[in-house]
Amino acid sequence: MSLSIMPYQYKREPLTPDEANRLASACETHQERLIVWTLLDTGLRVSELVGLTREHIDWQNHRLMIYGKGGIYGTKSKRRIIPLTDRICPLIDGHFAIHDTIGMTPRTIQRILKRIANKAHINRPVSPHVLRHTFAVAAVQKGIPLPALQRLLGHDRLTTTEIYLNLSPEDVIREFKEKWQVVFVRRGNFDEQG
Repeated sequence: MSLSIMPYQYKREPLTPDEANRLASACETHQERLIVWTLLDTGLRVSELVGLTREHIDWQNHRLMIYGKGGIYGTKSKRRIIPLTDRICPLIDGHFAIHDTIGMTPRTIQRILKRIANKAHINRPVSPHVLRHTFAVAAVQKGIPLPALQRLLGHDRLTTTEIYLNLSPEDVIREFKEKWQVVFVRRGNFDEQG
């Protein structure tokens, strides 16, 4: 009996840390930074970004209140809180000090992302959803637990959040070695554990 192993494939291809840094560094205008940095640091859906208004901002606590996908009968009554990073807080504050809304359509944001990705020499499609996936993978790599990430992304089910992870075999091996080595260092040889 032979085991057939499915080849590994990303369902959604996140940017590598190098690509994400290049994309962020390629931003030249306030508008470009607002789009790219906000998507990378919050994991917002493009519809949530274009729907942002002043009312979504908790100025005192530096966080966004997002009424996203879902809710009773599709009323967008499902609320989640997303903290603003130090990098995007001044961008959001500056933008909404002057404007009431983001003032862009999803298509405009997609075109701007494509232009910035070209400047950053990223030779594959970069979309708002790719940046959402990049946020999810970075959050896990920083140690944010899956249930917390589920809340940040606004998923009803943890299995939906797990889809975004889709770690490569190399990522799994690296994670295993890093965590397993900690066990050896702290507890000594595994065989001695009995």
